[in-house]
Amino acid sequence: MDFGLVLQTDPPASGVVELMKRAEGQGFTYGWTFDSAVLWQEPFVIYSQILAQTERLVVGPMVTNPGTRTWEVTASTFATLNDMFGNRTVCGIGRGDSAMRVAGRKPNTLARIVEAMHVIRDLAEGREADLGGTTIRIPWVKDGKLPVWMAAYGPKALALTGEKADGFILQLADVYLTEWMVKAVRDAAEKAGRDPASITVCVAAPAYVTADDSPEALAHAREQCRWFGGMVGNHVADLVSRYGEHSDVVPEELTEYIEQRHGYDYAHHGRSGNPDTAFVPDEIVDRFCLIGPVQAHLDKLSALRDLGVDQFAIYNMHDAKEATIDAYGEHVIPVMG
Repeated sequence: MDFGLVLQTDPPASGVVELMKRAEGQGFTYGWTFDSAVLWQEPFVIYSQILAQTERLVVGPMVTNPGTRTWEVTASTFATLNDMFGNRTVCGIGRGDSAMRVAGRKPNTLARIVEAMHVIRDLAEGREADLGGTTIRIPWVKDGKLPVWMAAYGPKALALTGEKADGFILQLADVYLTEWMVKAVRDAAEKAGRDPASITVCVAAPAYVTADDSPEALAHAREQCRWFGGMVGNHVADLVSRYGEHSDVVPEELTEYIEQRHGYDYAHHGRSGNPDTAFVPDEIVDRFCLIGPVQAHLDKLSALRDLGVDQFAIYNMHDAKEATIDAYGEHVIPVMG
């Protein structure tokens, strides 16, 4: 199992770079960041510094979207980084929840995501692509390689991931839901004539390592990670609006907890202490995240690996960033990697 680190690009950028360097030193192989131009600093600028100061780390957005950048610019940016640092990027892509809504626009449609995936990947790898009726190619790309991984929750998005993407990003670590969603992606891949095993599965969620399993330690960890249930709740709310509250195509295990959700302020997006996530119960924090002593993390990661998860990416937004990286490097990655 590979391990990734997910950060917001809060200033100073040097702090993001240092955490990524620390992660590589502890055995992490992927470095991810949010991509929301209004809320955080520009990630692709920071990727160049991360790549320059690491040796093996693969970097990319979790996730970019096809609406805030033109597709040829996105492809050229990835291709430039790959030319400079040796194909060490990955393109995570999704509908653009925070990036689009903060700018007053609706998230992108699934059809637009699929079209963008093809164009961005083809251009970044040196092939021709149809850009709105104009066929173009980036002439200087040589031996470029850009895996494109799609973030998904709902049935249509999961199916398209299986049909079109190189990887699947699932932003929660619930074992039951992971099994259900990985199966949906792989079934779609098989129906499309693809090898289901060729699709990389990445589960991304907060992790918080405690010294023990005392009520006090677990309560603190939950409060540091409760924001994540609110972030996932935004996507679940979109699914409910599309499919209904009691749909056969979306598990109730995913939808039932948002009944007490009341609005969301993106000024607090992805941050511990988010006041808009009080509706998230402890059970959801425990199911969606990894919290507790090292053994609890090993047990859950083993279960996820048995379901076909290839990478666990830690959302590292809490008061123990360095300690979490070090705990995983010392006690988890040597066992699970």
